[in-house]
Amino acid sequence: MPGLGDEFRAAREARHLSLSDVSDQIHIRSIYLEAIEKDDPSFAAPVYVRGFIRTYARFLGLDSELAVAQFNVAAQASGTKPHEPVSVSPIPTRRRPTPWLGVAALAAILLVAFVGYKYFEYQQKDGGSASSLAIASATPSAAPSGGASTAAPTPKATAAPTQTLEVRVTADSWMSVKIDGAGVLEGIVKAGTTKDFHGKSAVVRAGNAGGVDLTVNGKSLGKMGNIGDVVERNVMLAKE
Repeated sequence: MPGLGDEFRAAREARHLSLSDVSDQIHIRSIYLEAIEKDDPSFAAPVYVRGFIRTYARFLGLDSELAVAQFNVAAQASGTKPHEPVSVSPIPTRRRPTPWLGVAALAAILLVAFVGYKYFEYQQKDGGSASSLAIASATPSAAPSGGASTAAPTPKATAAPTQTLEVRVTADSWMSVKIDGAGVLEGIVKAGTTKDFHGKSAVVRAGNAGGVDLTVNGKSLGKMGNIGDVVERNVMLAKE
């Protein structure tokens, strides 16, 4: 990118802004902005570099499409491909149950059923007292003559619905996801990947917003933005 980095640096310094100032406003790490100003695109794949250049140029009031075109010409002339960052897997939250756990649960159910059946068989053979006692215990006592009302049964508690954020990636994108303030994902996520996160709130940042779809509790929020755009979105998963 001959001269492109110098143009970005001059435009930034003309506004009396540091790299940290710009990073805080457009949510692109300052080391990436510094690499752009040094004409070094090796920090990410070309599709993400173009997105960062487009966003940075718009912020500085430069022609974003012309800046991207200059990058494309320089990349073709150099004949080199920028380094592809390694994907980062999300922090595991829980292990899947093993098949042996299911076998043990089934064995326990069968054992309880067998004991219940033998007890019922014993009652049938023994006759009278045990069966009569069981029936008497199950029969509600008569209401007093004064006409007192019978207490209503206690309603069963309803389990709180699961609060879920589904992230579906349709085009390779650098992403960062925080759930309830804790980072659970940061890195390049490949197209075709779908990930679920659970919590009360989420902060999702994408370097290729047009390739990321969000769904909250089964309700689609659509794409985060346009292809190549860097977008951050705060998502409330649970109602206060």
